[in-house]
Amino acid sequence: MRVSLKAISLAFGALAFSNASQAAIQIVASIKPVELIVRAVATDDMQSTTLVPPGSSPHTYSMKPSERRALEEAEVIFWVGPEMETFLSRLVSGKEFRHRAVALMVPDQTITEDDGHGHDDHDNTHREHADHAGDDDHGHDAPAHDDGHNHGDGEDPHIWLDPELAIEMARTIHQTLSALEGVDTRALDSNLARFTDSVREMDGTIRRQLAPAHEISLFAYHNAFNRFAGHYDLQLDGVLTLNPELSPGARHIAGVQDKLRKANHPCLLTEPQFNRQWWRSITQGLNVTFSTWDPLATDVAVSADGYNQFQQRIVDAVLKCLPENTQHQGNGGNRQ
Repeated sequence: MRVSLKAISLAFGALAFSNASQAAIQIVASIKPVELIVRAVATDDMQSTTLVPPGSSPHTYSMKPSERRALEEAEVIFWVGPEMETFLSRLVSGKEFRHRAVALMVPDQTITEDDGHGHDDHDNTHREHADHAGDDDHGHDAPAHDDGHNHGDGEDPHIWLDPELAIEMARTIHQTLSALEGVDTRALDSNLARFTDSVREMDGTIRRQLAPAHEISLFAYHNAFNRFAGHYDLQLDGVLTLNPELSPGARHIAGVQDKLRKANHPCLLTEPQFNRQWWRSITQGLNVTFSTWDPLATDVAVSADGYNQFQQRIVDAVLKCLPENTQHQGNGGNRQ
């Protein structure tokens, strides 16, 4: 009996040691696109989760107590930065989380291409938001109300939509995870190299796919599409609202409507996170095509290849705007 008890004790001790040694590193990503990049870099023994749930906007999200517990248990918290996840700014700047939180948006960030794409320096000059009721970047009146998250004034925080900036995000994630104790740095190096190569290979594919779309006029729901359009030289002629949580001002609407009338095969790219119907009244009577894209990658599975799948879905949404494809779309994608 004594031998059996000793054996059981040793077995439980070995099991406890095994569980402790195999405890996964917990990583929290603020939004799904960030987790897609984290997953591409992280090793198999690291667990990642997304803080903002599907269907919610990081601009106005209110965190639940259970989600705060996830932050407390995380060894690393990756977020874009205060211009995107406003609700996290005060929390992660406090002493409890500031040493674990890593902002991926770097002020005055400059990307130098070395892969022959000829992609110029990104304009990432960081400016503080200010109360703004003047004209927007397109020369039209911006909404008078400013909730501190007006993408029309300041650095565009949707950095993950530019594949070269996504690679920079991956490098920061790699550097952060490599500094943790007990990690497989060789595997992290390999994962980063694989991600970088796959994104740049995908970039060339996307450029070929989007070649027919350079002649059409794209309009976006809000400024989230700017970085993708800029990287691929797409013609983005306007946005319906500078602040996705508010209806735009009358002068801004009038300016967008005028551009829609003059545009070459205008297509409005809507977003599922903002289920507002007023844009239908704005475009009533105009010859406009509609397509839906999702900047938050809601329906993309988290995997090492998830980011490239996400990029392909954006491409598919743009290609639905082509004249030869509009007749095959459903009620949300036909001309009105």
